[in-house]
Amino acid sequence: MKTDDLLKASPHLAPWRPAVGITPNLTDAELVTLAVMQAMLGFTSEAKWLRHARAHLRHLFLYLPQQPGYNKRLRKATDLLRRITRLLATDTSVWSDDVWIVDSTPVECGRSRETVKRSELAGWAEYGYCASHSRFFWGLRLHLVCTLQGLPVAFALTGAKADERETLLDLLDAEPELLATRPGQTLIGDKNYFGRDFGHQLAEHGIRLLRPARKGEPKRPGAELFKPLRQVIESVNETFKGQLNLEQRHGRTPAGVVARIMQRILTLITAIWHNDRSGQPALRSLTAYDH
Repeated sequence: MKTDDLLKASPHLAPWRPAVGITPNLTDAELVTLAVMQAMLGFTSEAKWLRHARAHLRHLFLYLPQQPGYNKRLRKATDLLRRITRLLATDTSVWSDDVWIVDSTPVECGRSRETVKRSELAGWAEYGYCASHSRFFWGLRLHLVCTLQGLPVAFALTGAKADERETLLDLLDAEPELLATRPGQTLIGDKNYFGRDFGHQLAEHGIRLLRPARKGEPKRPGAELFKPLRQVIESVNETFKGQLNLEQRHGRTPAGVVARIMQRILTLITAIWHNDRSGQPALRSLTAYDH
């Protein structure tokens, strides 16, 4: 209902189509709904999801596509998913929070050498190291800036070796309106967000950075807050991987990977938006929706 209303009020959000042509049997709002329900219910296979939808959800959709058509529509709807994601996020009560948490998490894309050699992701995906789990991996990194309630405010998908500090600065430069109305924003990161020049650049954006002290540094302000608040971003990452199957998404091309990750970010924001509107105490809880 919300997506349908948004697209009716702002038709420019939907993908462009010629004035004369075949009208899709599945509307853009229904496509977004199907995508969110698939991620929410834990279906990593599109074919299995559509079989389940035909068996149990035919009363909700006048038309359900075959798997190739659904896959093609979803890959072409990346911009639509991104726009709906931002509209829902800004419609929550926690969008204006003055404290953000930043981190990145691995998005593994393959393990065998043959996969690495043949994958269309080669050149974007690369080998990297995850210090949290003490392992090497081949794939990408999802960089997230979230509120303390776990609402994604900004995000980026990069190669595994991308510098987290440079990615964060690029995110802020790409969306200057995020900070235009937020003077004195506080950002909490881990030890990787260090450097005098980096701190000065954040200060120019009006951001106060809080992070743990690195080895050899004096104790930094706010140290007693780091451990409990850092657990928030780790919990958000676990929601993506444990409940929304971030690393079992089966995307084999750049467009497929981006669409499926956007699908999961939209799903999390949809749950937070609905929990916020319905007055639930835990905004990031998916328990009421995943069965």
